[in-house]
Amino acid sequence: MKNENDETKLTAYVLGELGEAERAEVEAQLADDPEASREVEEIRKVAGILTDELKAEPAPKLTSRQRKAVKAQAGEPRRKLRIWIPLSAAALILVVFGVIAFVSTLSKSRELGHQVASLQDDKLALEHNNKAMLAYMEEKQVAVTEFERFKTNFDRPSKRTKVLAREADSTVNGLDDGKRVTGNKRLPEPSKPAEVLPCKPNGDLAGKGKNKTGPVMSESRATVAAAGSADKSEFRAGRTKSMEVRAGKKLGVLLADAHVVSSLDGRSRERLERYSGESAEGFRQRREAWNREAYDRIVDNPFRSVADHPLSTFSIDVDTASYANVRRLLNQGTLPPKGAVRIEEMINYFTYDYAGPKKGSKHPFAAHAAVAGCPWNTKHRLVRVAIKGREIAPKKRPSSNFVFLLDVSGSMSPANKLPLVKRAMKMLVERLGVNDRIAITVYAGAAGLVLDSTTCDKNQEILSALERLHAGGSTAGAAGIKLAYQVAARNFIKGGVNRVILCTDGDFNVGVTNQSELVRLIEKKAKTGVFLSVLGFGMGNYQDSRLEKLADKGNGNYAYIDTIKEARKVLVTQMSGTLITIAKDVKIQIEFNPTRVAAYRLIGYENRILAKEDFKDDKKDAGEIGAGHTVTALYEVVPAGEKVETPKVDPLKYQTPARPTEAAGSKEMLTLKLRYKKPDGDKSTLMQYPVTDDGGRFDKASADFRFATAVASFGMILRDSKYKGTYTLAAVIELAQSSKGKDKNGYRAEFIQLVKTAKALPRK
Repeated sequence: MKNENDETKLTAYVLGELGEAERAEVEAQLADDPEASREVEEIRKVAGILTDELKAEPAPKLTSRQRKAVKAQAGEPRRKLRIWIPLSAAALILVVFGVIAFVSTLSKSRELGHQVASLQDDKLALEHNNKAMLAYMEEKQVAVTEFERFKTNFDRPSKRTKVLAREADSTVNGLDDGKRVTGNKRLPEPSKPAEVLPCKPNGDLAGKGKNKTGPVMSESRATVAAAGSADKSEFRAGRTKSMEVRAGKKLGVLLADAHVVSSLDGRSRERLERYSGESAEGFRQRREAWNREAYDRIVDNPFRSVADHPLSTFSIDVDTASYANVRRLLNQGTLPPKGAVRIEEMINYFTYDYAGPKKGSKHPFAAHAAVAGCPWNTKHRLVRVAIKGREIAPKKRPSSNFVFLLDVSGSMSPANKLPLVKRAMKMLVERLGVNDRIAITVYAGAAGLVLDSTTCDKNQEILSALERLHAGGSTAGAAGIKLAYQVAARNFIKGGVNRVILCTDGDFNVGVTNQSELVRLIEKKAKTGVFLSVLGFGMGNYQDSRLEKLADKGNGNYAYIDTIKEARKVLVTQMSGTLITIAKDVKIQIEFNPTRVAAYRLIGYENRILAKEDFKDDKKDAGEIGAGHTVTALYEVVPAGEKVETPKVDPLKYQTPARPTEAAGSKEMLTLKLRYKKPDGDKSTLMQYPVTDDGGRFDKASADFRFATAVASFGMILRDSKYKGTYTLAAVIELAQSSKGKDKNGYRAEFIQLVKTAKALPRK
């Protein structure tokens, strides 16, 4: 957008202030103007952040003495801050500066000069030390003046909690020298812990009334100390200005530690830096210091000798979470952990122009294979296995029974978690019809049914139920999963789509939290015919390892949602593939011809490898494929006669290696075999195809083949794989640019930019 009038109109559009005619005019403009679309997304982010943060702002509790002091300095204090939506563009700006002024005024008080700044820091520290206390803070929206109560409630505070406590004391007591305590000095043990009243199993206070959840603390020495004399320190000459500056900076710190900054870009981040006085690099370092994200360790598949291991067997994978998560990390200026890089999910994030099953085919998908040179080792060959699922027209989509299982625990409060979940689910609801049903279940301290199964012609009722959701409490994930499956079973549609859609950061901390127990629970429920889709949200405490396992065993798929654009891709553009399963337990097995191939290596799919006996075992679980899905797998192959290092074993004492058969003398390089079951079936069907190598060069391969190879090589470089050869990020960029193709949705162009971003980051 080029002028202020245009920007004002876009702001009014985002906030719902335009009439139908003006709204239609703006939407037509957005369709043709990418810059305007980006501006709208940025305005939405800023508006969302302000709305979420200001709605959650607790009302401070001041003593009468403090109230008089504040009134004398700044007039009557605001009792409560509210935001009414929609706001005009001018009002939105005034609210931002109003919040800063409000925080600055409060900073003149002995209590609030530090506590507004420290509350979110302390919440994160508490996650490591006292889950019940964190739940109480989230659930009750404790006022900042109660901070001192929390800090004395630990028998064994962590080092970080001690630093926070010392820093709070320094600010609250107004040290004469005005210097901040950095935490490098020993902190004495806290005073006697505050009294914690006993709770019944349901969370009610024992003998203290009903409907009160979580621990409630009595007054403590710290509360009295925090009340102090306001007129002897806070309002000393020369101090007021520095405290105002500190409060302004801490506004940014509060947002940063709520993991909001990483979802911003461009102008939004510049505004936040200007208001807070802290750089994006400072935000990044703060996030890294608090990172509790969990990823599995991944070890690259090695080269296997065909003489010893002629069969390669694995389960397909249509998940895309790894790519979206890696993109988020790189855009934050952070190289991803090696365990976050699952190469098969990066490749399968993109769609490819593969031919689907022919009309009248009895199979729900088609399979293809192609062979070309290997760009990072010219002596080797690449084999691409490609699968394309049958498309299903929207009008022919079967009736659906969906249960939204939404995490509304305290850890889901940031803008890129529950607020984004609600926007994503609304987007899906608006595209479903009268033949679809939706129920909404939630979990925090306990699981609950928010909306029983409702037909989507009553979408306003469903949307209203979503709008009422708020975050607070601990995370009883297993209880929520059980309830969701019960609701899905009660409304089961025979021959239809029955699916639980779990939206969470995966940070379960109440009830069944052990990964293996959760996996067994999901695996058991999947056998009832109700499948599971997992949508991951957020950062900082994101549990990728757990969510990937749940989706795998739940006969479903796993995606990571970091922006509303990604939500649209998963739930709108690719809705059929995400929600409609056309084949389950899909397995691939390749038999290599020893006269043509010396060794091979499957690129990616490390956690999907199966034993050769599993291929025919119909009791063995494998991956699912959705309507219209494409699946790609790459093998690096060493031709017969070439030397390669493979794992060695001692010679056998009682038998000799198998001898080649007559078929080994053919031109066939390998035989591709697949097995699958119908979504409601128990017996698998076999497909098999011979594949030959005509010696084609890599630069003559199809654009899709070359682009998939670019993505695979990028993944190997990010993982610092020993198999990446001498390939570089510059080579990846060149290869991706030459094979980008039509790129209808711009995902491939985004990939190229992502590689450039990675190239600019310092390597450890």
